[in-house]
Amino acid sequence: MKKLVVAVVASLTLLSCAKKASADDISKINGYWEIESVIMPDGSEKDYTVNPTIDYFEVKGKEGFRKKVMPQFDGTYKVNDGSEKISISEKDNKVYMDYTTTYAKWQEELLELTDEELVVKNQHGIEYHYKKPEPFTVK
Repeated sequence: MKKLVVAVVASLTLLSCAKKASADDISKINGYWEIESVIMPDGSEKDYTVNPTIDYFEVKGKEGFRKKVMPQFDGTYKVNDGSEKISISEKDNKVYMDYTTTYAKWQEELLELTDEELVVKNQHGIEYHYKKPEPFTVK
């Protein structure tokens, strides 16, 4: 019985240490993010080793935008006019990013957000794991 209690306490401690995304951390999203992997609802995973586009986020308060940018060999980014409006919302202790374009509206739950990692889940249960991109260098 004593071992069971110790195991339960240890499990709860580990779960409580996991950093959950909060609206207070949203400023960490600002900047460039590259998709590292995608986890499908069935648990299968796809790794992205090369990305032709990178996401650029800019959020102030609870409003902002996301743009797709293309890294260039000289370290700059090629940018087009398209962007997605973002608004941040909270419901049931969860943080959501609500996207709006001329053609569509959708929502992603913000699961994790640190200086180096971003994880979101869309309405289809697909998780997108982002990392900060490394600058391209010619060797």
